[in-house]
Amino acid sequence: MKKWIVTLFIVFMLFVFDSVLFKDSIYNIYNRYINKYGYRIISNPDSLNTNNYTKKDYSSYVSSTDSLTAHNEQELKNIYYSAVNSGFDRLTFYCDNNYSKCGNDINYLNNAENNFSYVNQLVNVYNSYSTIESTYSNSLRVDINIIKKYSKEEETRINKRIDELIDILEINNYTDVKDKIKVFHDYIAETNKYDEDMAENLQSNYNSDKAIGPLFEGKAICSGYSDVMSIFLDKLGLENIRVATEEHVWNAVLINNNWYHIDLTWDDPIITSGEDIIQYDYFMITTSELENKNDKDHIYNKEVYDFL
Repeated sequence: MKKWIVTLFIVFMLFVFDSVLFKDSIYNIYNRYINKYGYRIISNPDSLNTNNYTKKDYSSYVSSTDSLTAHNEQELKNIYYSAVNSGFDRLTFYCDNNYSKCGNDINYLNNAENNFSYVNQLVNVYNSYSTIESTYSNSLRVDINIIKKYSKEEETRINKRIDELIDILEINNYTDVKDKIKVFHDYIAETNKYDEDMAENLQSNYNSDKAIGPLFEGKAICSGYSDVMSIFLDKLGLENIRVATEEHVWNAVLINNNWYHIDLTWDDPIITSGEDIIQYDYFMITTSELENKNDKDHIYNKEVYDFL
């Protein structure tokens, strides 16, 4: 009986060992021949961590795609945008053999100072990224790692607090959606001060550039104001995006097929006396009203925001 069990064990181990060698040989064949001659086997792990925050496409600047092969810069931007908008943490795709500029274009997209950073404003706040790391190999394979601006813990904490505020401020008692937005707008303005240190790139002890700042710390800069407003508008079920320039960011919300602009930062001005006041110069104004103000901080890229 014992000999039979030992024999079974030896056969099993030989099978496992042979399987490992077989898989390794397949891998070597892929590396030596398939990869060499341009054939692609695309494999992305199941743990891409997609979420339910995907937004519809608003801008013609980028569009959603399920393609995993880029033939030019526009298709490359679309793949990156789709990964971010879908909530992916990482993605593997390939550049076409004839796309000789692929590596240079990837380096360009990874530069936060270029127009691709607009993508962060076109996606849900929780899908926005702080960093995108890209690896480009000679086999034309591109691996991207998306480091999100908000952690899951922060997401849970923010959602819970906004739900609490909706109850505390009795926002659902208002029938007009503009009144609901105004109540939240006023609460954030009344409970926050502009973080001048962070705005001047100085040391700050606050998370003013994120929704954490205005919700829990009483400090915000424009990205913090616009993030928290966008999350609130999502809670109301309203389509919205954030509008960004090189120096500023605010919100736009779609109501009855019309876009309205909300700039909490400018409606919560810095007063030398230290007094808290609320203004409505940039509350629920149309695009034409915004443009008629003719201030340089609200001159946005119409190629990106061609839908406003």
